[in-house]
Amino acid sequence: MSYAVKELYLTVQGEGGQAGRVAVFLRFAGCNLWSGREEDRASAVCSFCDTDFIGIDGPGGGRFDANGLADAVLAAWPSDQQDRWVVCTGGEPLLQLDDALINALKSKSFKIAVETNGTIAAPAGIDWICVSPKADAPLVQLTGQELKLVYPQLANRPDEFEHLDFENYFLQPLDDPDRSANTDAAFRYCLAHPKWRLSVQSHKYIGVP
Repeated sequence: MSYAVKELYLTVQGEGGQAGRVAVFLRFAGCNLWSGREEDRASAVCSFCDTDFIGIDGPGGGRFDANGLADAVLAAWPSDQQDRWVVCTGGEPLLQLDDALINALKSKSFKIAVETNGTIAAPAGIDWICVSPKADAPLVQLTGQELKLVYPQLANRPDEFEHLDFENYFLQPLDDPDRSANTDAAFRYCLAHPKWRLSVQSHKYIGVP
């Protein structure tokens, strides 16, 4: 299989349960809930995405086979450091992340995290599954380490997900022109419902990718 990668770089996880962890970010091109084109945003299932996942022209981007992509991930990692993590994101990474790539990354001693919209079942071998449900999209992946709900969404209430089998539950304020009000609403919801933890996109505040 040929994997289409928008960008690949070393950074620090900025949000959710892995916040603060150094990892290689592997952003796949493409998504099943939005084309990525602004002219399609209003009619998309997920209309609030803040990520450019079109094409393969970002830093470290390109087309790879499984071994070549695992080599590129390894090349981005500080050579003398262990506890290696790669975060597979998108777009929707589970459109491409498969057994062959998982095995290739594991052969380089990487632990694998994935950030998915949950509409596709995750293959075996992933160490950290973060599901971020989107309103009006079917939820197929019902277990994992982290459920991260962008808040508020018109159709999805946090209590609709509390019966699922996740280790951590996060509310992340919707990053739109009402971000301040959204942050306050998420903060107050967490105060009243301690099952939920507040996730803030710290990378945006410190100005890193």
